[in-house]
Parts: sequence; structure tokens; C-alpha cells
Amino acid sequence: MALEVTALALSIITASVAGLVGCFAVMRRMTLAADAFSHVALPGIGIALALGIHPLFGATAMLMFGAVIIWALERRTRIATETVIGVVFSTALAVGSLMSSGEQLVDALFGGPGVLTIGELVFGAAAALAIGLFIFTQRNRLILWLVSPEIAKTSGIDVTRLNLIFLMMFALTVALGLRYLGVLLMGSLIIIPAVTAKRLARNLNQMLGYAIGSAILATVVGTVVAHRVHRPTGPIIITASAALFAVSLIRRRR
Repeated sequence: MALEVTALALSIITASVAGLVGCFAVMRRMTLAADAFSHVALPGIGIALALGIHPLFGATAMLMFGAVIIWALERRTRIATETVIGVVFSTALAVGSLMSSGEQLVDALFGGPGVLTIGELVFGAAAALAIGLFIFTQRNRLILWLVSPEIAKTSGIDVTRLNLIFLMMFALTVALGLRYLGVLLMGSLIIIPAVTAKRLARNLNQMLGYAIGSAILATVVGTVVAHRVHRPTGPIIITASAALFAVSLIRRRR
């Protein structure tokens, strides 16, 4: 029982950082790219399963590697982030599908049931802390970078380094949610609450607050409903998040 409560707490923390990162991803125009980015984890999951390593750590390593590749290609080719992520995503999806099969592939795509291990809990708590600290300590620099990279450079901000760290924090956020939501759905938890918040908020602080609240509410409701109806947690969480977005559309019209 205590472990289940801890797991729920970790899922709430994960939802919180997903909301935070999602706000900056939306402002960076990574709305469509965010979902594709999570597919980079597939080859890492396949390699981890082949080596007998926990899939979470294989996925995290591959996501971090993917973030560096995307950053390097974007920097050298000057191609838009969405385009670079699309190319990397397609390649990763093909390789990952070849390396996984059957139930393993289904769990990787949609998340798998089961009790979280101590290692997963420790990793989740540490990763969430790192992401939260990065967002709150670098918030002003991130905003300036998103508004105008040129002004950010003249202000002494290392834009290239900041972009790399942001992509790595984004990758780490994706890794946090793979256990519950899987490769196909984690990007949605990052983006939908942030888009919902953008429609309702009047400033950045409100946007961050609404995004966190929306992600947490969808996660809690989805987890409770999934437990009661004995269905996978991930799809219900994203459905709840989409429902909140629909409500935001109605409220905004009024």
C-alpha cells in the first residue's frame, strides 16, 4: 500500500514537470515534435531488453543520445527542430520496432502495468528534481532565448548550451513518463496541459500554474478511473487531459 501511494506521488511529480517543460516546448513551437521525440526511446528499450537491463535506463540513455543528435544536426544544418526530430523519430521507430516484438513492444508503446521498483522510484525522484531546478533557475534565460536568440546572445547567454540542456531536460521528462504512458502517449502529457494552459493564462506564471494543475488533475483522475475499470492507465490519463482541453475551449468562448 505504501509503495502504491509512493508511486502515485511520483506520477503526480512527473505530471508537474511535464507541465513545466511543456509550456516552454509550446513556446518553442515543438507541439508536434514533442510526440515524435518520445519514439526515440524505442531502440534503447530494445537494446536494454536484449542485454537484460531495465528498459527505463535503456530508454533514458537513448533519449539523451537522441537529444544530442537533434541538437547537433539542428546546429550544423540550420534545419528546423521539427524537421530534424521527424527524421530521427522515423529512424528510431523503425529500428525500435525491429528490436522489440509482441507484448514487449505493446508495453513500450503504451506503458506497462506492474509495481514500480525502488530503482525506478529513486530515478524518478532525482530526474524530476533536476528538471524542476533547471526550469525554475533558468526560466528568465529560457524566456529571453525564446523571445529573441539574438538579444539573448548579446546579454551574455550561451544560447547553444542552453538549447542543448533544454533538449536533454525534455528527453528526461519523456523518460519519466514511459513507465505509465509509453512511447506513444508521453508526448501528449507534455503538450496537451501546456496548450490548455496557454488558452486560459494571461501571463507566464499563470500558464505554468495552469499547466501543472491540468497535468496533475488528468493524471490523478486517469489513475483512479483506470484502477476502477481495470483498463490501462495511459490512454485514460490522456483522454482526461484532452477533456480538460475541450473544457478550456468552451470556457474561453464565454
